[in-house]
Amino acid sequence: MVLPSWRNEKLGSMVRGALWLESEVGEGNTFTKARLRAAFPNLSQIDRRLRDLRDYGWTIHASRDDPTLQQQEQRYVAKGAEVWIPGLAKAPKHKTSITAAQRAKVMRGDNFLCRSCGIASGEEYGDSVEQSQLNVARRKVVLPGGEIEFQLVTECRRCGVGGGADREVDLEALLELVENLAPIERRIFAGWITADQRTLSPIDKVWGIYRTLPEQSRKALAEALDDMDK
Repeated sequence: MVLPSWRNEKLGSMVRGALWLESEVGEGNTFTKARLRAAFPNLSQIDRRLRDLRDYGWTIHASRDDPTLQQQEQRYVAKGAEVWIPGLAKAPKHKTSITAAQRAKVMRGDNFLCRSCGIASGEEYGDSVEQSQLNVARRKVVLPGGEIEFQLVTECRRCGVGGGADREVDLEALLELVENLAPIERRIFAGWITADQRTLSPIDKVWGIYRTLPEQSRKALAEALDDMDK
């Protein structure tokens, strides 16, 4: 059977990536991210599209899956569904049901924390004795280049009811904000990412409490602060 050309720009990027693996790499062989990106210079998310093939039964190993691989290497292990055949790859993943295995994997990856408010499973909310219940939701993410993807994220029931389905993340805009940070701010931010938490300073805690005060109490605190500085 003659395969369609992976160079055909009328095909989707995931389909083109699958055809490239079949035509240029071959099962059992390795390739690098640099080689992949050189083949698709105008597709900034081509490595992500190759990862999407795993949802269609394709097996592609990275260095974490195969210790014999270098960090920049991947191995095309086995072909899955022939996604270039009409009908085999058109069902949007964000419309399929979330399996129990997917739900457990997402929650582990999110450290069993709501990624909207930060509460952990079973914790009480600060304004009531209600305990949190975590679930997995789909978050709309605008990728660099404008492509839209629906990614799974852990969210508590309260945040979900409060409009979680309408939340949208513009990843490119966020990256621009990070790039505009001073180097020391980026290092601090990287530390928060590594720890997956931000330890509040005493002044942050004071400010957080102040923001909850009624107007009369805010004015009283401001006056007291002026007196402290005299």
